[in-house]
Amino acid sequence: MRGYVKIVSYLVWLSQLGLSVAVPLAGFILLGVWLHNSKGWGGWTVVAGIVLGLMGAAGGLYNSLKTLNRLSRQDETPPKKGYNEHE
Repeated sequence: MRGYVKIVSYLVWLSQLGLSVAVPLAGFILLGVWLHNSKGWGGWTVVAGIVLGLMGAAGGLYNSLKTLNRLSRQDETPPKKGYNEHE
């Protein structure tokens, strides 16, 4: 049963990884297109949306991979001993 919980936990983190990369990218690009079309701002808003979206996606990817790495190392460490090296 413990193995299934671990697998589900990793699947949840994997979906979080996808969302943390896709949402900022799509959100900033859509915001740039919306500002360009509805407010009449220049084409630079789309370029700025792409750049900001890529930066947000890279940050989300970095944070998610760092957390996954920490979780995978946490499973390999032996349990800590009690006070004064007693179990």
